[in-house]
Amino acid sequence: MNPIVLIPARMAATRLPGKPLADIEGEPMIVRVLRQAQAAGVGPVAVAAGDPEIVAAVEAAGGRAVLTDPDLPSGSDRTLRALDELDPGGAHDIIVNLQGDIPFVEPSVVRACVDLLAREPACDISTIVVSEREAAERTNPDIPKAVLAMAGDGRSGRALYFTRSVLYGEGPVWLHHGVYAYRREALARFTAAPPSPLEIRERLEQLRALEMGMTIWAAVIDSAPISVDNPGDLERARAFARGLR
Repeated sequence: MNPIVLIPARMAATRLPGKPLADIEGEPMIVRVLRQAQAAGVGPVAVAAGDPEIVAAVEAAGGRAVLTDPDLPSGSDRTLRALDELDPGGAHDIIVNLQGDIPFVEPSVVRACVDLLAREPACDISTIVVSEREAAERTNPDIPKAVLAMAGDGRSGRALYFTRSVLYGEGPVWLHHGVYAYRREALARFTAAPPSPLEIRERLEQLRALEMGMTIWAAVIDSAPISVDNPGDLERARAFARGLR
């Protein structure tokens, strides 16, 4: 396999405008994500930027960025456009789509997604889940849940469904986090397809892949990466960064 890590980012975030360039203890958030992706060591890393300011910040930090159309509908579309520019010959067969708002994502998370594709030949897309920590997470519609057919090792599973609804009964509830690795042809197929009925109903784009008959596997990780979606999250991220000193 020959992976590449692409980080889609744009300035027009609804709840936190300018989020990619938000300062976290002296470094823009997008640069922190870039550093973590580089530390994974799975392949080259680039930012799929929707705005020139993001390109400038990444390049000032010594990274690589591609300017894409700011009106692209999703991070997946932005990732594919950047891939087409960076690798028109198709050398990279695995594409990791890493969110630009998880500044402290563990490099092992990136490696886990790539490793799943290596281990499961029938897998089109890999992603990550964590076990619920408290009962409130099970009923929170803002936290997507993955319904998995678990492998024997208990550390990975094939996705049967994703939902925002409450899951009842005994057993672990797996909380989904949107880090993905695609086989190249899977990313192309996925972005070429229109939003599916279940995707629209649940507001979860990964359901489009399942409705298309694609196979998704999820790796279990031990703790969820900090995700910055609003000003409160940003302050928590800054506090976490201060604790790393």
